Amino acid sequence: MPHPLDRPVWSALTDRQSHLALQHGAAVRFSPDFGLFAALPDAAPERLADLAALVAAQGDVALVEAEPPPPAPGLAVRSQALCWQMVAEAPNPVGEPAFAIEVLTPADAPQMLALATQTAPGPFFARTHELGRFVGVKEDGRLVAMAGERMQPPGYTEVSGVCTDPAYRGRGFAAGLMLEVAARIRARGEIPFLHSYAHNTGAIALYQALGFDFRRELVMTTLTSS
Repeated sequence: MPHPLDRPVWSALTDRQSHLALQHGAAVRFSPDFGLFAALPDAAPERLADLAALVAAQGDVALVEAEPPPPAPGLAVRSQALCWQMVAEAPNPVGEPAFAIEVLTPADAPQMLALATQTAPGPFFARTHELGRFVGVKEDGRLVAMAGERMQPPGYTEVSGVCTDPAYRGRGFAAGLMLEVAARIRARGEIPFLHSYAHNTGAIALYQALGFDFRRELVMTTLTSS
């Protein structure tokens, strides 16, 4: 059987997060308010035609696969990036954080979106925070760092949305928040994983220090209507 992380978007949208999927023919994607990610059962021309129709109706998508998709009528590549997929069977503890961690609520959604827009940790939209549990650090009531959950293939949950206001970096916020998110995932009997752009060597070094090990390379291809 294929491993659920080999095609994480397909695994999530056809299983635990199928209730969040929009579909056209064989193509599925997260609702645009939640995210860009989409998937197909295979790259046959008729499947790509389904995806082109879905993009035309709902906007740009991002595929996360072992190989980029072949050219297809109605679709154009907006961007393409190599990603590392990393998995933490048992993240290394780094001690108790020297700061208060808060569970974020729907009332925090505007600040979460603003912080993600400022720091660009990856695709983040108006309802991305509803994909899972998010935690954060606040200073005088203002959100300055956060981390949370995104895709949920069977048996796994993705750690995502990790970002810190540039003025507050270097205080260990990202590490502490990631360990908190990962601990909650493992407490549910699941395994934490994440994706990082391969060129983001600083972030990868942090993830490795927290116990996330390289699993495989994937290609993130963002597609728009041609």
